[in-house]
Amino acid sequence: MVIRLQAQDVRFPPPELALKEPNGLLAVGGDLRPERLLNAYRNGIFPWFAEGDPILWWSPDPRAVFTPQSLHESRSMRRFRRQTQLTVTLNHDFAQVIAKCAEVHSHGEGTWITPAMAQAYAELYRLGYAHSIEVWDDTTLVGGMYGIGMGQVFCGESMFHTRTNASKLAFLVFAEHFFAAGGQLLDAQVPNPHLERLGMMTLPRPQFLHFLQRQQQNGGTIPKEFWQSRCLSTNRVAINDENS
Repeated sequence: MVIRLQAQDVRFPPPELALKEPNGLLAVGGDLRPERLLNAYRNGIFPWFAEGDPILWWSPDPRAVFTPQSLHESRSMRRFRRQTQLTVTLNHDFAQVIAKCAEVHSHGEGTWITPAMAQAYAELYRLGYAHSIEVWDDTTLVGGMYGIGMGQVFCGESMFHTRTNASKLAFLVFAEHFFAAGGQLLDAQVPNPHLERLGMMTLPRPQFLHFLQRQQQNGGTIPKEFWQSRCLSTNRVAINDENS
């Protein structure tokens, strides 16, 4: 059964209690205040719901992730990176990225990035937990992604593009910089063919949760300076063996 959360309690039931169908549905209700959202991500849980629905909390099994070893770049994408005039930035325009993600996805099956979700993640950005990656053609935003940084884990939430390869460029450039700085895992939540082409692998939920717990116990992190607003080189970045 799906567990209903108490408004005043930010704790979650164990992710192992999540349903098998629909895969990963764990709880309903609660709110989107920072304390609850951060506690969710620390425990391998994330919100995902449509506008008009109650807040739904998920922990799917298996989990879609990227590691330094699994990251894959096609030859055509390498060629694109060498030739492109697009630029990539970090934490330059979070508000526009999340708005574009909501806009682009709303043209398909509908977006889960409701006004309440956008406001909640904007607050996490203000607090230094949420981050955005932007791809620019001169001063026009043509692609990007956003997510939550939790120590050596980055939990990707959504990406968009209005120019061919722009979202791939955002992901690959950020992933290389993140892993080179000491990042250990990129959480993509649920598998899809697009992610598989970039090197996505799956972890059974127990293994994913064990990784999160071990990382928190060890206090693993990456330098705070990494998240400063700046341009990211689109050239390939070598990932240190010790971080792989």
